[in-house]
Amino acid sequence: MDKAEIGQRGEEAAVAYLERLGMTIVDRNWRDGRGELDIVGLDDGTLVICEVKTRTGESHGTPEEAVSVSKQRRLTRLARSYIAANGLEPCEVRFDVISIAVIGPERALLRHHRAAFEAV
Repeated sequence: MDKAEIGQRGEEAAVAYLERLGMTIVDRNWRDGRGELDIVGLDDGTLVICEVKTRTGESHGTPEEAVSVSKQRRLTRLARSYIAANGLEPCEVRFDVISIAVIGPERALLRHHRAAFEAV
């Protein structure tokens, strides 16, 4: 399985998990010229920007550690762009991170970090 397929499977698992929690998924893999938002959802009226990180090992750190301050800034800019492009101003925004550590061919550990960071 290549890196893109691992990432895609991680996003599918994250979407299924969030929908089980009752979140409405409104967009996936939204892009503008500066990057991509993995999952955009609505949770009780709050716009949720959810970054998904899937890893098969921790040689490069945990999945959560991949959401650096520079990545947080990029996600904040993308969220503002998404809000403007969809006429959603003003709205409350929350940034979540879902990390998925693949343990074996049929096992993975999913961790959901609600409000993982504030807009920067």
